[in-house]
Amino acid sequence: MSTLFIADLHLDDERPAITTLFEQFLASDEARTASAFYILGDLVEAWIGDDDDAELPTRIAIATRRLSDAGVPVYFMAGNRDFLLGDAFAERAGLTLLDDGTVHDIEGVPTLLMHGDVLCTDDVAYQTVRAQVRTPAWKAQILSMPLEARRAFAAKARSDSKSHTGRTDETIMDVNQAAVETAMRSAGVQRLVHGHTHRPAIHTFDLDGRPARRIVLGDWYDQGSVLTIDATDAQLRGFHNAHV
Repeated sequence: MSTLFIADLHLDDERPAITTLFEQFLASDEARTASAFYILGDLVEAWIGDDDDAELPTRIAIATRRLSDAGVPVYFMAGNRDFLLGDAFAERAGLTLLDDGTVHDIEGVPTLLMHGDVLCTDDVAYQTVRAQVRTPAWKAQILSMPLEARRAFAAKARSDSKSHTGRTDETIMDVNQAAVETAMRSAGVQRLVHGHTHRPAIHTFDLDGRPARRIVLGDWYDQGSVLTIDATDAQLRGFHNAHV
């Protein structure tokens, strides 16, 4: 058996084929026979609250609930696009919520799980905004707004994010290696899995005299992307069809 990881799907009505691919993958034999299934953030382009009455959240909930009901634990960790996702939707969708920075035993190896954005410490402007929007008071204020107002706010936030990304050097938006090592050292692990940067790769390096691995998940903008970890190996792959 193996454990599956995905992140950075950014599901959105403007890319319906990717939503369909997500549904197909969760219904596949590979997913339904997995030891566990992890979604490490940015499942959607923008999450405006568990009370969103749009079709997309319902489709997501149906897909994840069916996988959970098949006996596969489905874990969800919030990213920078869906940190407003809460207990109500998790219950509806069969998700177990994880805090960023959780350590789980993955196929026999203690593994640090993160969305990854907190590791991008060189992007000071982003980290400042992140700290502001994660406060309970800010989240409560946003969630108290009518749905249409939240949709408008989310659209503006997406526009601002694209603007920031467009004018910021790519190296600044990647993870900081010192931050990576500090997080792994603090967690007492030699393996880290995260998303956020959209730069899928398996990085090997030395951490305090021992071999360490940082595995970066791919995004789902143009195709699917999954990390498979079993007792002997970790494999990243992209796909256009859930059965490939």
